[in-house]
Amino acid sequence: MKSILEKLYFGRIAPWERRTNRSEERRELGRKIEDEKRYFIQKMSLDDCQRFQALDGLYSQANEFEQIDAFSSGFKLGIMLMCAVFMDDDEPPRCEK
Repeated sequence: MKSILEKLYFGRIAPWERRTNRSEERRELGRKIEDEKRYFIQKMSLDDCQRFQALDGLYSQANEFEQIDAFSSGFKLGIMLMCAVFMDDDEPPRCEK
């Protein structure tokens, strides 16, 4: 089994990709959201419908920025944790098998 560092180096792991939780609860929430969007789109004029879809696109862009910030914060936190472990000179790590 290859180490995680080897997999990262050779591009077998892409840090920006992640598995999403595809629970039934999450799928049901997605269906409800789509049903509500369809309902409102059917009730709107063409101009309102276009503006509503543009608003949905803006929400998607804002969500993307938030996800990038969350990824960046999590990555930095992981690096800080690693630094704290490596900087601890009090007791060297022990590899016991």
